[in-house]
Amino acid sequence: MRTILPFICFLITAPYLFSQNTNDTTQLKKSLDKATLTIRNAFEKGDAELIVKLHSPNIEKYFGGNNVVIGRENLKKGLQDWFQNSKVEFIENTVESTIFNGETAIETVVFGFKTTPKNGGASVISRGRSMVVYIQDKTSPTGWITLREMAQEAPTKEK
Repeated sequence: MRTILPFICFLITAPYLFSQNTNDTTQLKKSLDKATLTIRNAFEKGDAELIVKLHSPNIEKYFGGNNVVIGRENLKKGLQDWFQNSKVEFIENTVESTIFNGETAIETVVFGFKTTPKNGGASVISRGRSMVVYIQDKTSPTGWITLREMAQEAPTKEK
């Protein structure tokens, strides 16, 4: 019995000793939702400076094929060019899944945005599915920054 008691104690406490230290995911989700809303609002305002602050200095965004953006400076340049010529509105943001692991969140979203040329041309609606890796960061205005993003074509909507 003396030799089995430590083993029983180990079995009871092992899940707590070796489990990951997790935070309240409800609070984390609220915090992340607020951060992603801030990003979408910054797009609609054409605020490239704020968007860049909400991304890691080592951001990598993969949009298919050779369309890759690496680093804040490249992100900023692309955003400034886009906003100089167009107004951007998010028309869809459907979260498919969110998972937290420590100070990291991974979220998949079906998104849609309308780009309207400032010269009066016709608007274009673009839809996609993205997987974004966020990390908590005390220097971010929202407490979260985007570390990696991959986007692909969105699934077709059922009618």
